[in-house]
Amino acid sequence: MKQISKILLAIILAGFLTTACNNNTAAAKKSDTETADVFDINEVKKIIQDNNNAFMNAHITRDTATLNGMFTRDARVFPPNSEVIKDQATIKAINLEWVNYDIKEAREESTATYGNEDYVIDEGTYYMSFGADSIVDKGKYMNVWKKEDGKWKMFRNMWNTSLPAKTE
Repeated sequence: MKQISKILLAIILAGFLTTACNNNTAAAKKSDTETADVFDINEVKKIIQDNNNAFMNAHITRDTATLNGMFTRDARVFPPNSEVIKDQATIKAINLEWVNYDIKEAREESTATYGNEDYVIDEGTYYMSFGADSIVDKGKYMNVWKKEDGKWKMFRNMWNTSLPAKTE
């Protein structure tokens, strides 16, 4: 009987140690995963601001390759006074159209950036000067950013002027 008690105790102890080790390994794996997946909105804000600067600079330098590369494969663009643009070919065409306006100055100022690891919304204002007559436009924008291929890219792009409508 004493022999059976020792064997039973050894089995229980072995089971306890195995369970404890497995739980520690699972907890360690969970901690590693949580650390790798932590979403830091402040870090993403910096990335979005850098992307906004690159976006506006690409308009000035007529860099359509950079512009075209900033949109997700399933992007949508909502330009003022136009239908929604739903495909890459038309997004490329509008990017080419915009860079040919001879943009001399362009800047965006983010007023709010929020979201999560899936989507980030950036709201703000823009200023633009373009053409031989240095026409000025200023307005507001809203971009939805989505991570694609490890980079934050524009998933939705919408803007419109804040200037009063011209009367004819």
